[in-house]
Amino acid sequence: MSIRQPAATGLAAAPRLPLPAAVDTHRIVWSYAITLAVYHALALLALLPWCFSWTGVALAIGGVYVFGGLGINLCYHRMLTHRGLVCPKWLEHGFAILGVCSMQDTPARWVAVHRRHHEHSDKQDDPHSPLVNFLWGHAGWMLLENRDLARLGIYDRYAKDVLRDPFYRRLERTLLYPIIVISSWAVFFLGGFATGLLTGDGAAGAARFGTSLLVWGVFVRIVLVWHITWSVNSLAHLWGYQNYATGEYSRNNWLVAVLTSGEGWHNNHHADARSARHGHRWWEVDLIFGFVVLLETLGLAKEVCRPARRVS
Repeated sequence: MSIRQPAATGLAAAPRLPLPAAVDTHRIVWSYAITLAVYHALALLALLPWCFSWTGVALAIGGVYVFGGLGINLCYHRMLTHRGLVCPKWLEHGFAILGVCSMQDTPARWVAVHRRHHEHSDKQDDPHSPLVNFLWGHAGWMLLENRDLARLGIYDRYAKDVLRDPFYRRLERTLLYPIIVISSWAVFFLGGFATGLLTGDGAAGAARFGTSLLVWGVFVRIVLVWHITWSVNSLAHLWGYQNYATGEYSRNNWLVAVLTSGEGWHNNHHADARSARHGHRWWEVDLIFGFVVLLETLGLAKEVCRPARRVS
């Protein structure tokens, strides 16, 4: 892999791409469209004073790093998609449950789409290149039917290894996925309700506090994690610098790296996709990899892949 000095921040001359050939612009994926609309609407309840609490705000912020960082960035991405480390199955499945609670589809689906992205990065068959347009790369790609992303076909090609695990098969074939999601709602609301009763707020006050934790700790947090994750697909293929000439338009974007605890060093990731470490320069802070090192030290992670080549 050739190494080059960081390019100037901003979008280098890049071609405009047509939509993937298999996209049908007349067919909306209603399951995704309705889910996105409902969750954004529920997150707007945070604007109501009755749904506000500072505890809820803290849970939303902390949840970005717990559910998004450990569930999506560590488990779905570095562990399952790229096999950058191995954890005991009980721990891996625990992280995967955090990912499920982020409402970014099942692990197998997420893995399959992301592996296809790497195979066709910033070419027409890329499921979500922002070279089509920013909104397409950010979220629009989910809303229109793409025959190349049909579950049976894409799983057979890109996610066979994931589906060998009975836990991930159950997430596809049973009601386990919605059960986990709805259970997470109950945990936040009932936890707040019980806390309110124990602190003497009465039933009404306890319901208000439980609702605030549900709105902020679940709905606001999910929407925040969505947009933060999507920013890797959109912003980190448009703005930033490159350490490596990878033959596509991935960028290292410091803002995305801060929001995602390290995923924003996206050009480094495309240069060495299997590496569990995304920050290659000393100042490219990668908190997720720091957590991986902690797991490794505790004997809870092994076969940790590090960069094959790293910029000095």
